[in-house]
Amino acid sequence: MRFKKYFLILGFFLICSIAILYGVSPVWFALTFFGVADLNVNFAHILRAVMCLYVAFGFFWLISAFDPRRQNTAILTMIVFGSGLFVGRLVSFFSDGWPSPLLIGYAALELGLVPIAYLIYRLPDEAQPGTGGSR
Repeated sequence: MRFKKYFLILGFFLICSIAILYGVSPVWFALTFFGVADLNVNFAHILRAVMCLYVAFGFFWLISAFDPRRQNTAILTMIVFGSGLFVGRLVSFFSDGWPSPLLIGYAALELGLVPIAYLIYRLPDEAQPGTGGSR
């Protein structure tokens, strides 16, 4: 079973795609998805910084996918990452109201990520030559 490896690779592609979507051109993203024509430089700065944070996590997951010793740690970071984002969105739902459908979709993806990542984390590790097996 190589579920952990492929799950981490999938996580890399998904998180980097989402990050690049809004971070490469924050002005285009804000106009296209939120109808905001004049994006403040501070918000553009935040979107680009968060883009790079997402990409950094993505590369950690990708590297970890090919190192069985790091796979469980990387999957745990996916759980922390997804739950942290979802809880933040939940707080915003209650304090600010409903955002755009895109952001509701992101919340659904983040909420779905957590139990799936946990189930994959709980799978037994593959036996590595010379190590005798699992965690």
